Amino acid sequence: MAAQNDASVLGSEEVTIRGLDGYSVSVETRYTVGDSVIPGTESMRARAEAIAVIEPRCEEQDGVDPSEVVSFVCDGESFELDPEDFEKGDVPEPSVLFSVYLVE
Repeated sequence: MAAQNDASVLGSEEVTIRGLDGYSVSVETRYTVGDSVIPGTESMRARAEAIAVIEPRCEEQDGVDPSEVVSFVCDGESFELDPEDFEKGDVPEPSVLFSVYLVE
């Protein structure tokens, strides 16, 4: 996402916040501020830091033998994946499986 916003990643690390896995990232723009009403800032670059966590939206269903079928519920919707008859399109979109949000 940094590249899509004409920025570079200065550093990143995996973190755990409130028991959730996440990432801390620092970025800097590839361009300078340019003309500004604040003298001396023309050659400065913007920097930002953020921490995002990844929260699972799904839980395993009870009473299902995982060697036969993988069964889980995401926000009330049930999914079953059969390892013997599995196709890539059977897996729900990542946005169904996980919620990603900024915490800092």
